Amino acid sequence: MLGLPAGIRACLFDVDGVLTETAIVHRAAWRRTFDAFLQEYPGLTPEQFAPFTDADYNAHVDGKPRKNGVRDFLASRGITLPEGSPSDPVDAATVEGVANRKNVLVLAELAEHGVTPYPGSLRYLVAVRAAGLRIAAVTASANGEQVIEAGGFTEFCEARIDGIVAERENLRGKPAPDPFLAGARALGVEASQAAVFEDAISGVQAGRAGGFGFVIGVNRVGQAAALREHGADIVVDDLAELLEASSAPGDHA
Repeated sequence: MLGLPAGIRACLFDVDGVLTETAIVHRAAWRRTFDAFLQEYPGLTPEQFAPFTDADYNAHVDGKPRKNGVRDFLASRGITLPEGSPSDPVDAATVEGVANRKNVLVLAELAEHGVTPYPGSLRYLVAVRAAGLRIAAVTASANGEQVIEAGGFTEFCEARIDGIVAERENLRGKPAPDPFLAGARALGVEASQAAVFEDAISGVQAGRAGGFGFVIGVNRVGQAAALREHGADIVVDDLAELLEASSAPGDHA
């Protein structure tokens, strides 16, 4: 029992917040990035200057490619920056500069604190593999390979769609379904045959937009209602609940 409808042949897992606790690391790095930027940027109103919050992270950043997160959060504060170039220094007032600052901070956080996998997610991956379903990791992070390896998930993942792959293949970021559709293609299945596992609102939106067979919302930060509202078929606090449930919607795999 995996808690999935019949006909599901593949599972597409977001990484940060679904398989690993690194969403906490990303949230902290974004907060440090934006709070420093707002302190340095001239002429802001008190409303624009307000510190970056968890609500800001969930609404504007979570699950999105790094530069999209920069643009979307700053747009929510009425700030538009020039794009700049990938080589911009971390103190540059450009989208690329702010994104580079965040990446430096998140790499430092990961180096200091490491990568902690969710035990329930490991249990679920073992069960998915034992059931013969195919597995891909789908993450907006350009550091996806390092996080997957550090978390001990490499042996489970037949395919990885991360920020590097997305840029190379010109995939639109979540909430567009492109990364998950690429994951399904890499596993040789139709979207209707794949289940999406996501903790971000943008991610469940992507799963719904892509016509996937089942969308599982993983409620790590108390937003179960929002995950359902934006496209999750079911919401759990931990993937192990899918193994332990006596029943789940539909006929089960």
